[in-house]
Amino acid sequence: MQEKQNNPNPNQLNLELSDEVAEGIYSNLAIITHSPSEFVIDFIKMMPGVPKAKVKSRIILTPQHAKRLLKALKDNISKYESIHGEIRDSEGEIPYTLGGGPTAQA
Repeated sequence: MQEKQNNPNPNQLNLELSDEVAEGIYSNLAIITHSPSEFVIDFIKMMPGVPKAKVKSRIILTPQHAKRLLKALKDNISKYESIHGEIRDSEGEIPYTLGGGPTAQA
C-alpha cells in the first residue's frame, strides 16, 4: 500500500526528450511500406525544383502499433478541426514520383 502512495498514477510514463530530438525534423512527404510483420514510414523533405529528396527519418512499427497510431492521428485531427476548421487535402498533388517498392504516400 505504501508503494501506491509514492506513485499516485502507476500508468504515468516518464519521458525523456533530448534537445536535439525536441527540435524535430521537418517533413513534407511520407512514404509508407509494409511487410507481414512491420510498417515502415519514411519521412522525407522535398524542396521545390530539386529532383532528389532526402529521407530525414525512418520509423518502423508493428502492425498493431501502426493501427494505434492511425487511431490516435484520427482523434487528434478531429480535435484540431473542431477548433481550427477543416484541413484541406491536396490529394493527387504529389509533385514527384520516387522509385522503390509498393508504397502508400501521405
